[in-house]
Amino acid sequence: MRIVPDGIYYACGLTLVGLALSYFLSLWLGLPLYILAAFCLYFFRDPERTAPAGKYLIAPADGKVVAVKRLENGETRVSIFLNIFNVHVNRTPIPGKVAAVVYQKGKFLNASHEAASSENEQNTLIIEGEDTRVTCRQIAGLIARRIVCYKRAGDALAPAERIGYIKFGSRVDVIYGPEWTTIVAAGEHVAAGASILAKWARRETTI
Repeated sequence: MRIVPDGIYYACGLTLVGLALSYFLSLWLGLPLYILAAFCLYFFRDPERTAPAGKYLIAPADGKVVAVKRLENGETRVSIFLNIFNVHVNRTPIPGKVAAVVYQKGKFLNASHEAASSENEQNTLIIEGEDTRVTCRQIAGLIARRIVCYKRAGDALAPAERIGYIKFGSRVDVIYGPEWTTIVAAGEHVAAGASILAKWARRETTI
């Protein structure tokens, strides 16, 4: 399975320190570090995903849907909470073009709380697709202290393409307009790049 490079670096560093402790002090002193190294490889796993065919808005993150909220401007926000056992690689909810990437400093509240959407440190991608604009927001959590984004304004995005990741527990919000019909509910578990959050609501016109 593919591993995010950071996971390999962490695992190698922990293993080297563990070997040094085992060699110079005691064999058992290195054991906790070997366990942590194995966990880093597990945490930073990056499985392949295939987006379902059709005009759908796809989950950008693995985890539990903690909120589906209708906003005052008519848009909908779906919030996905990632615990430390979820895959943390994020993917684009729709194919299209990155119109803007906006980073915002903030707090590190528990990512499952409603206030995290506005108050926590976050990185926002605005994605322009065919007849739609979708906001995908990577949000740091209580443990997460670094957001990684691979994309820049002007980049083209293929369906379910990787856009970055968040380290050690986090949240991803997706905000979209009334041209989409939400089919996911709070409490459901979703997989990035594979689970459908909403389907296209507008009828295609023919001449």
